[in-house]
Amino acid sequence: MEIFVYRNEGSKIEEGFERSDLAGLLADQSNVVWVDFRGETPEQIAEARDVLLNVFRFHPLTVEDCIETRNQPKVEAFEDYLFFIVHGIKPEETNPANFVTKELDGYLGSNFVVTFHVERFRSIKTVKQQLRGSPFVCKRGAAYLLQRVLDELVDLYMPVVDEFDDKINQLEDRVFFNRQTNHSVLADVMDVRRSVARLKRISSRQLEVLYRMSHGEFPQIPPTVLPFFRDVHDHLQRVSDLAEGYRDLVAGLFDIHFAVIGNRTNDVMKTLAVVSAIILPLSLVAGIYGMNFDYMPELRTRNGYFLVLAGMALLSIVLLIFFWRKGWIFQGDGDVSLSRTSRENDDEMN
Repeated sequence: MEIFVYRNEGSKIEEGFERSDLAGLLADQSNVVWVDFRGETPEQIAEARDVLLNVFRFHPLTVEDCIETRNQPKVEAFEDYLFFIVHGIKPEETNPANFVTKELDGYLGSNFVVTFHVERFRSIKTVKQQLRGSPFVCKRGAAYLLQRVLDELVDLYMPVVDEFDDKINQLEDRVFFNRQTNHSVLADVMDVRRSVARLKRISSRQLEVLYRMSHGEFPQIPPTVLPFFRDVHDHLQRVSDLAEGYRDLVAGLFDIHFAVIGNRTNDVMKTLAVVSAIILPLSLVAGIYGMNFDYMPELRTRNGYFLVLAGMALLSIVLLIFFWRKGWIFQGDGDVSLSRTSRENDDEMN
């Protein structure tokens, strides 16, 4: 448990307080108190439960939700405080194929902020460093302190979202230009699809939490701080909009993948059909001259065998030229290259 206190008109943030000091610190409404709990060990969890129930006297159901993990983002209003659950990302584990989040629970009162987390948060560490350098954040009150934590938490979404964009572009190239009929591309698309769905689900529910916080629903957030919460909401709105777009793109990758497979199958069938069409008249000629009749034209001539072979070769060449003129064979990838160049030009314009 870490306790940070800013006293009215103070020049720095004070630390090093104990559990027994909390009651007196909270009683002075001019103080801004931040209590940060870590739940990494059973002893820390027991301490957090005891302080939340017996010092702050929060509702037992919110304390249970706070201690437990795997809860969805939400915010609940009470008479003297609000309880919230938000999710941050794990930058060291998260990638486009595996979107992983961690839970941050907390309370906001008139002069205090309480946070609880089982895993460590880079956003909380950043705000602590800011407080140790300057008390400016706490001078604006407890609500502004919470806004700083949420703002840092949401900003960490953007690098991961950019990785989604790069990964989807790579998958588009692999799907469109892949010449091998394997399922590795489809498996990668499925992984990205699950990650995008989780990103969209978490960001949408968290967006509702920030919307309620940023539109004056809770008296613990004064009107002067609401614009800062709306700024955080706007950042998360961008993440949610991008996630929606990525979901549509990934869904389109499935259609492209199966369309490419279908086109490749059609090319194979077309090639087999052309080969069959060429062999068919040759088989006809060979079949006619293979019949056991005594009287057939050119049957006993000295050059008949060579004339028939030459005629069959000429027929094959004529058929190949005919099929080529029809556009059925020997077609290059000019359209594919043109499509790729057009897409690169569109990216540069955007």
